[in-house]
Amino acid sequence: MNDAPDNRNAFDEKSGAEQALHALIETMARLRDPVGGCAWDLKQSFASLAPYAVEEAYEVAEAAEAGDMTGLREELGDLLLQVVFHAQLAREQGIFSFAEVAAGINEKLIRRHPHIFGDAAERDARAQTVAWEAQKAEERAAKAKQTAAVSALDGVATTLPALTRAQKLSARAARVGFDWPKLDDLFDKLEEEVAELKAEIPTGQTDRIADEMGDLMFVMANLCRKLHLDSETVLRAANAKFTRRFQGVEARLAAAGRTPNEAGLEEMENLWLAVKAAETGR
Repeated sequence: MNDAPDNRNAFDEKSGAEQALHALIETMARLRDPVGGCAWDLKQSFASLAPYAVEEAYEVAEAAEAGDMTGLREELGDLLLQVVFHAQLAREQGIFSFAEVAAGINEKLIRRHPHIFGDAAERDARAQTVAWEAQKAEERAAKAKQTAAVSALDGVATTLPALTRAQKLSARAARVGFDWPKLDDLFDKLEEEVAELKAEIPTGQTDRIADEMGDLMFVMANLCRKLHLDSETVLRAANAKFTRRFQGVEARLAAAGRTPNEAGLEEMENLWLAVKAAETGR
């Protein structure tokens, strides 16, 4: 029995991928043709496309988390289109090409995996994560020497979702020792921020209330980091759970010929508890 990989199939897949990618790049170039191109595509800029890239990334994440492989394939295609579109704009302006984008990320992957492509010792997943972050820090420091003073927070994109950015900012600060030593210290900080928020609410001063609310949410993002949880993933799961259970309440009311507007808070709370019990078994 031959357990060797089928190199012929791998070659066919590589050939097919190259052809498909070349066709996509050519299609994008045609859409951007000043003479016969699409009016909408011709109007786009790096800035105008940015929100679409963010949206497509979220749709990829949603399909992946749902285990929707058909949807994932489609959403990955939509996200790839954003990469090709940006690369086409850059090529037209003589900045860089898609080939340079692909070559750049390939070189980075090889550089950041010396235990695979070099002579570094073998690493488990956790060790690789630590080494990856250390390599990124070195790269940021090298860039800083060419521009301005280096900060531990450099490179955390301002366009990230706020919770994700909070978690990344706190992780960067933690790597240089600015962190709560123990989990209990963070819970103490959480209680402190809750108390400060409660104290501001009676003042009715929206800016001060918002400031304390922001501090509280930042601590929550830190708590996720300390528990090795992704804050965005945790909140998305909570959103999905709330949606599922509230729709369960609506379904039970509908079965009785009623709507939420016709039910009181106490009745809906009782139905919520019933839906939760049916879901969790407790």
